[in-house]
Amino acid sequence: MEKQSVAIIGLGRVGSRFLEILLGSSSKGIAISAVVENGSTPGRAAAQAHGIKIISIDELVAKGDAVDIIFDLTGVATVRKELREKLFAAANRHTVIATESVARLIWALITDGSDLPSVHHKTGY
Repeated sequence: MEKQSVAIIGLGRVGSRFLEILLGSSSKGIAISAVVENGSTPGRAAAQAHGIKIISIDELVAKGDAVDIIFDLTGVATVRKELREKLFAAANRHTVIATESVARLIWALITDGSDLPSVHHKTGY
């Protein structure tokens, strides 16, 4: 099975829970290549404990098409805009930015129905 290389930006309440479920899904074709988190959060600690690299947005963009999907779970529109602009400037037409809406869809498909925390306004794309 071909693995999808994913990264997560934002490991607050939403990102930390999403990381937990993805860590349990590695046998389902998901490889977490890196995370971006500046704060000291439970998600950051979990990433470190699992040997996942904690990097900056610039380092993530530099990975190019080695990352298939970036989950932006910050809930911050300026972060999403910065990410889109940097991927465009790097001529990366491969990597997809997945918003919280997409994360919620995946959550619903791979969990037992428990809710992903809802702490951000709907920012869309």
